[in-house]
Amino acid sequence: MTEIRTPRLLLRRWSDDDLVPLSELHADSEVMRWIGDGSVLDLDGTAEAIERWEEEWDDEGFGVFAVELLASGELIGAVGLTVPEGMPELAHEVGIVWRLGRSFWGQGYASEAAQATLEFALQDRGLDRVVCVNRTGHEESENVIRKLGMEQDRTTTHPESGALLTLYTIDLTEYEA
Repeated sequence: MTEIRTPRLLLRRWSDDDLVPLSELHADSEVMRWIGDGSVLDLDGTAEAIERWEEEWDDEGFGVFAVELLASGELIGAVGLTVPEGMPELAHEVGIVWRLGRSFWGQGYASEAAQATLEFALQDRGLDRVVCVNRTGHEESENVIRKLGMEQDRTTTHPESGALLTLYTIDLTEYEA
């Protein structure tokens, strides 16, 4: 089973016990406003997300991790690697994504988990490049993206929602520099 430990976090595969706490996170409109079309997810939608992430682990050898605090074992969110959904122009790319419960914002957890995931992608999984798709104007995520060393590539519009997106990239040589 794939796990990553950072100084404060455990990134791991999903368990049945994660469904309710993740669905509570997904029910928070402030957390979800920058994700997908901005809609909250109910328990069934959360179960579908976890199932999709686990299938990606099985099919691709990477996926989205459950993120828990080492000190308490509390689930605080999700971070990982996925093929960006609903964007045909990025169907051949692997993107890094994250979402944390609101009470865990501003404490460096997203940066810590995303950095560990980026290292996993480029060094452990042998990916040559990782992208990040960010809804333009989401400054908190842009701060995490900058800390990862990712560079802005271009802007685009989501084909379904019409949201303005900024695409960031980093490749192995940029990461190692």
